[in-house]
Amino acid sequence: MKLVAVSAGLSTPSATRLLADRLAESAGGELAAGGQDVETEVIEVRELAVAVANNLVTGFPPPPLAAALDAVTGAHGLIAVTPVFTASYSGLFKSFFDLIDPDALTGKPVLVAATGGTARHSLVLEHALRPLFAYLRATVVPTAVYAASEDWGSGGDEYTEGLPARIRRAGAELAALMATRAVEREPAEDDITVLERRLSDLRFD
Repeated sequence: MKLVAVSAGLSTPSATRLLADRLAESAGGELAAGGQDVETEVIEVRELAVAVANNLVTGFPPPPLAAALDAVTGAHGLIAVTPVFTASYSGLFKSFFDLIDPDALTGKPVLVAATGGTARHSLVLEHALRPLFAYLRATVVPTAVYAASEDWGSGGDEYTEGLPARIRRAGAELAALMATRAVEREPAEDDITVLERRLSDLRFD
């Protein structure tokens, strides 16, 4: 089972990368607890920024970018995390996903998340990220996670779940959807194999 997290944070260290790691750890832990072997990969889009820009101009990805795109499209589950700039996802985040074939994420389980300075940007999850992946026909889990600066280390209050609880819930939802999809995608018997078996069962006088 392959789980890929895409982090579009621009700094080092990055709250965006930290959130991506926490979400991947949560989903991976849920899958492992369910008996699944999990391979996790985190893609730092910042490291591919020049390659992304060149690909948009030339149409040809260099090997590191091609490998990252293949990892995203080949994953059983995807976590996509962006910082918020001007009330939306970052340009680097959008440019990376612009390079993915529009049909490559069809039906893929996706968890969307974002980081920002204040809680007033949290609607970016619903007005920007969820529509983007709906356009790509991915299956986005119900719980999206936004982490403002004040959320780190906060346990929440009587009205709002704290960040750790939201991370656990979103990770569990992604893991459950990945496990369900894995069962659905188990290969059925090849039609030719079935035909061969039926022919071998025939008895001729």
